[in-house]
Amino acid sequence: MTKLSVNINKIATLRNARGGNVPNVVKVAQDIEDFGAQGITIHPRPDERHIRYQDARDLKKVVTTEFNIEGNPIKKFIDLVLEVRPEQVTLVPDAVDAITSNAGWDTVVHADFLNDVIGTFKNAGIRTSIFVDPDRTMIEGAAKVGTDRIELYTESYAKAYEAGNKNAADPFAEAAKIAHANGLGINAGHDLSLANIKNFKTSVPHLLEVSIGHALVCEALYVGLENVVNMYLNKLG
Repeated sequence: MTKLSVNINKIATLRNARGGNVPNVVKVAQDIEDFGAQGITIHPRPDERHIRYQDARDLKKVVTTEFNIEGNPIKKFIDLVLEVRPEQVTLVPDAVDAITSNAGWDTVVHADFLNDVIGTFKNAGIRTSIFVDPDRTMIEGAAKVGTDRIELYTESYAKAYEAGNKNAADPFAEAAKIAHANGLGINAGHDLSLANIKNFKTSVPHLLEVSIGHALVCEALYVGLENVVNMYLNKLG
């Protein structure tokens, strides 16, 4: 079964919009685990506009499944990850002012940088994953810099599938085969939803984990958080 890691950034966005601590992101994370999700993902950004750095510290105390922290490895982020020591860190090359992630790493241009950062995290016993597009050169470059896993950036899949392309997952299936042949674990995320996750799961081999946040929280507005978590689990089974 492909594991479901729920990104709770949007829960923090809702909290921050009103001030105070409602909804409580720590309690929501615990509930999501109780509902059956196999992981909790957060993506703190430097301006802390949704998840705050303190949230990462607070969540580490209570998360009993896999804790995954995503982000651009600037010094502040590296220091936080080394302090919190989640089970997994996912490196994403998003700009400081990015609304959301919009590209994978160029693992050739940034090879030396990635090698150093990945080595730092792996020396601390933290599994590493890096955000990449479904491109052979980038995937082979990921293997060379020593990452444990890649996270396939799936926005292009989601858009193509919504537009009616039933073969939208083909580039990702091929990318997964290349990654697996190079000894990499395969995660995926970005714009995956109840509408497209089943097709992606059945099309892409060796898929270990998906990270889903925005769509899942939006869908939960209609069917409820517990229901939507279990709906994803059923499609990933």
